[in-house]
Amino acid sequence: MQRPPIVTRPATTADRPLAAMILARAFIDDPALAFLFRDVADRPRRLARFFALITSIDMTPELWTLAADDTGTESAAALWRPPGLWKTPTAAMLVHALPLLQVFGLSLPRALAMQGQIEAHHPAAPHWYLQFVGCVSERHGRGLGGAVIRARLAQCDADGMAAALETATPANIGIYESLGFAVTGTYQIKGGGPKFWSMWREPR
Repeated sequence: MQRPPIVTRPATTADRPLAAMILARAFIDDPALAFLFRDVADRPRRLARFFALITSIDMTPELWTLAADDTGTESAAALWRPPGLWKTPTAAMLVHALPLLQVFGLSLPRALAMQGQIEAHHPAAPHWYLQFVGCVSERHGRGLGGAVIRARLAQCDADGMAAALETATPANIGIYESLGFAVTGTYQIKGGGPKFWSMWREPR
């Protein structure tokens, strides 16, 4: 059976709340964020504030991608960072110290420690970084997540540029492999945190 058409488009500044909402719903069971937001009842509120902060800090929403299926509802989002800009600057972290504390509360030291480990394992070679990608659960299985990723990968291939990501969700590895990514390493977050898989994709 043929899948219904998927429409992708670059995001705009006005799409920050939409992207935050999509990702907050998509990451409700993500192992890494569940490790940081351990209270299941409070997690939706924390995730909403977390992604609202992430999407407000990122200065390049035009590099994100949104996708809608035949219903016209945009239900998937991919947040990309361009080559050389994968890391959140220390100055930005300091400027947003209070919002970060409001988001994480007592989990902030754990969040900063996990970020430090992720950054320590991040590749140094130039690449596009898939920071976050997600699809709301009601739209799973329709190809929306793959579509928002492929939209940027097409540009990576045209420019001869690699792409990278990390995931703490084992079920997603096969999806990324089908898009050309390969596992390059694994590491365990200290303090009982999740296992991460580093993945890399050479341009086609």
